[in-house]
Amino acid sequence: MKRALLSVYDKTGILEFAKFLNKHDVEIISTGGTYRYLKENGIPVTEVADITKAPEMLDGRVKTLHPVIHGGILAIRDNEEHMKTLKARGIETIDMVVVNLYPFFKKVNEDISFEEKVEFIDIGGPTMLRSAAKSFKDVVVISDIEDYKVIMEEMEKGEVTFKTRKKLAGKVFNLTSAYDAAISNFLLDAEEEMPKYLSLSYERAMSLRYGENPHQKAAYYVSTTEDGAMKNFKQLNGKELSFNNIRDMDVAWKVACEFNEPACCGLKHSTPCGAALGKDIHEAYVKAYECDPVSIFGGIVALNREVDEATANEMVKIFLEIVIAPSFTPEALQVLKTKKNLRVIECRIKPNDKLNMVKVDGGILVQEEDSVFSKDYQVVTDTKPTQEQMSDLEFGMRIVKHVKSNAIVVAKDKMAIGIGNGETNRIWPTNQAIERAGDRVEGAILASDAFFPFRDVVDSCAKCDIKAIIQPGGSIRDKESIDACNENNIAMVFTGMRHFKH
Repeated sequence: MKRALLSVYDKTGILEFAKFLNKHDVEIISTGGTYRYLKENGIPVTEVADITKAPEMLDGRVKTLHPVIHGGILAIRDNEEHMKTLKARGIETIDMVVVNLYPFFKKVNEDISFEEKVEFIDIGGPTMLRSAAKSFKDVVVISDIEDYKVIMEEMEKGEVTFKTRKKLAGKVFNLTSAYDAAISNFLLDAEEEMPKYLSLSYERAMSLRYGENPHQKAAYYVSTTEDGAMKNFKQLNGKELSFNNIRDMDVAWKVACEFNEPACCGLKHSTPCGAALGKDIHEAYVKAYECDPVSIFGGIVALNREVDEATANEMVKIFLEIVIAPSFTPEALQVLKTKKNLRVIECRIKPNDKLNMVKVDGGILVQEEDSVFSKDYQVVTDTKPTQEQMSDLEFGMRIVKHVKSNAIVVAKDKMAIGIGNGETNRIWPTNQAIERAGDRVEGAILASDAFFPFRDVVDSCAKCDIKAIIQPGGSIRDKESIDACNENNIAMVFTGMRHFKH
């Protein structure tokens, strides 16, 4: 008779599976709560303690960590010496291991004490799973309740195939590696020191139709240990989200959340095409739209306030892929739902990522998120910015941080009126931003993500009557730009901090 060890925290489906095993003459052994659950429901079951002759101890911390259990799992069946050893020690083989783990992924995010979270670190479960997975040729290992059906179907036909056994073993190590990574990240403080090994723990939240292009497979994974805006959003309307949608949503939401005032960001291809503040969210949207009515078409709009009916009526005038906001009035939602494909996203969590990662061929670059702004502004010109200009300069710098480098933002009255991005020198995005600002450029400000290597940016600003510039400073040619500003009565502010986004 074959034997199966069942020890599960999540008991979904386990009773039906145990009945199936019993029907197929599989002897069931079990532990703790699983044993009691099966016993109470009339399933013939033997407690592990009766086999090991060692009762559970240390509040259940030690149940299955015993040679009788792991010897029965790890023995290679066609190894004569292994089988002789089992016989000499009175150990019977275990042919199936069914285990799901303490819910550390869930509990680490709950408002419980550090000590309570530690108690949800499973030791015996992963140990049994890993032992069974190593012995997958002889042992069927199930770590996912979704696989009960697969095993029952194959057992009905005869034996569980090698292909299935191997796949289930791979799922075990996929699970335990993520589980261990979550524990590692919980115990290590990444803010103090980058750890020697990069341990990532992410769970697939959804399969995607494709990636950036139709020929690329894709899926979306979310952190098992951290909350975040792009993990906890709620879709209220529209088609399923795509790879590009989620990536663009993330950037747009980050821009909108830069501000305490009502703010709106229009975004296309992962870079802002419009951004503005307003006395209310309707005004903020209208101003953001007016920055670049052409580019915002087919784009994404993020707003940091509840969307009302008036704003919704403005947005449905054009084709948008996504509208994301913390909430929507019932009237606004009704208006937006008239566009059946428009993805309407409710997101109540502000961005809080601490680390930023970029995959390269054969490696991953890891850095802190760019979440700090300069508090040490230095006016370096004879002309000083007015209070209104200073507000616009700060606004422009918060937008330029999210624009692809080389990045230039021309702004006026808390509104981006021209954005230039992604060029290989600084004068090209400057000219683009000025051109896109058009007649509105007079009296505006300009923000740059990095310093000026030449005075050409200032000269371009002077030609169109831009009144103030904000940039990091730090070039060996800073004096040339400062002199150019003084010649043209332009105020210039140094932040001492650049904001590249490549």
